[in-house]
Amino acid sequence: MWRALVFIGLLCVAAFGAVWLADRPGTVLITFGGYEIQMSVAVAAISLAGLALALALLWSLVTGLIQLPTRLTFASRARRRSRGYQAVSRGMVAVGAGDTIAARRYANEAERLLGKEPLTLLLKAQAAQVSGNREVAEAAFRQMMDEDETRVLGLRGLFVEARRRGDAESAHEYATEAVRLAPAAAWASDAVLEARCAERDWRGALETVERRTSLGLLDKKTARRHRAVLLTADALERIDRDPEGALRSAQDAVKLAPDLVPAAALAGRLLSRKGDLRRAAKVVETAWRSLPHPDLAEVYLNLRPGDSGLDRLKRAETLSRLSNGAPEGRLAVARSALEAREFDRARDALEPLLRDRPTMRVCLLMSDLEQAEHGSTGKGREWLARATRAPRDPAWIADGVVSDHWAPISPVTGRLDAFVWQAPPDVLIAPELTLHDDVTADLDDEVRALPVAPAEEPVSQPPSSAPVPAPGPAPAENDVRTEAVIAEPLKEEMRAETPPPPSGPVVFPATPPDVPKPKEQASARRSAFSVW
Repeated sequence: MWRALVFIGLLCVAAFGAVWLADRPGTVLITFGGYEIQMSVAVAAISLAGLALALALLWSLVTGLIQLPTRLTFASRARRRSRGYQAVSRGMVAVGAGDTIAARRYANEAERLLGKEPLTLLLKAQAAQVSGNREVAEAAFRQMMDEDETRVLGLRGLFVEARRRGDAESAHEYATEAVRLAPAAAWASDAVLEARCAERDWRGALETVERRTSLGLLDKKTARRHRAVLLTADALERIDRDPEGALRSAQDAVKLAPDLVPAAALAGRLLSRKGDLRRAAKVVETAWRSLPHPDLAEVYLNLRPGDSGLDRLKRAETLSRLSNGAPEGRLAVARSALEAREFDRARDALEPLLRDRPTMRVCLLMSDLEQAEHGSTGKGREWLARATRAPRDPAWIADGVVSDHWAPISPVTGRLDAFVWQAPPDVLIAPELTLHDDVTADLDDEVRALPVAPAEEPVSQPPSSAPVPAPGPAPAENDVRTEAVIAEPLKEEMRAETPPPPSGPVVFPATPPDVPKPKEQASARRSAFSVW
């Protein structure tokens, strides 16, 4: 629109000039070299415009001829760069698709057309990585370090290659140099933090977390959590040689993350050693409200050494009220009641946990309760058998590793604050299936590793003159393997309960008429040791 208006305006100006010259007639006389040229003003103006146009065309022709080689060279370079960047684009696609042959071909073509461009070196390195040629990849990354704009990228590539070949020292050096050149590089700061945690340099790791927080690489909530975890790790390492320093670190960790169970348990234990029972109880109770945990219960029940079982039972009841009847609170009450010989109170605490599928700890606690109250009976052994196939209780888990104890970093990846308190995966087996079915689980592997023990062991061998009862049918495979699991825990107890062999010959009584048949015995045994 504006162009049309400008064109119309120029036409108007030209028309106005032509009319103005036509209204004012006159002559122009040019004398040059003995010649005189006389013409009107209009003709002179037109001739002057034509001469200027001719001179302009002549100048353009001359400059075009002079610049023709340069333009041809520039056009050739432009075509090379276009083909080179097209090769880079196709090479990146080939790398992403995993086509090693095409990736190498396009990488060589891009290097031939573009030379040592950053994208060319990156494509060459990635093509070598896809092909498994680590030497060529490292050489490409080292070439990147020669240029300022690709130095950090080269350091990252060398860092990755060092990690792949297991050279932790070189990887740490590359990450440290990258942090110096580019403090905001997240991968470099993560690597430095991981290296300091692996070296157990908790104070250095704290400095790294502070620097990452100041650069905006960590949000405030995550930064507080990481600082609390590192302070807890520092306290655990200093607990033997510097109890006061360990207590300060644990208290600082509790201030940053009151729900961090290891920090609260450690602070409560150290405060109870100093005799500050009120502060220790407050720390443990605060963490218990957020996450009821057996470590917290252990610390809380033993705040004051030398207390009676009834005193510990009262503290356990306090924990149960604070957790609103959570399973961990009921387990604490049941364990304390069992130690205080309050069997009815223990049963009342465990009753709600028996309605669905009781966990392994609940089954073991019920077995202890049965044996403490009634002695070694079939019910105690039945609860032991249930414990072998019961759902597993929560544990510390990090990257698939189940541990009984908390750690600040993952044993697999070295990630900070990786352990979480949760139940391990549970493998359910149908009741009609036996333990030898093709089901992979930790419990099954544990059972297979145990030696198969006989279902019953005779007290003593009778002499040859004594009548020996006919052996019954062999127990089912499920019965034998289930008894094998409970055979080892009960071995010492059975030995203790076994009376000494008589001095004279042992005579086995005749089978009474009301003894069930062998098939009924096998059925009764399967029902007694069936997995619940």
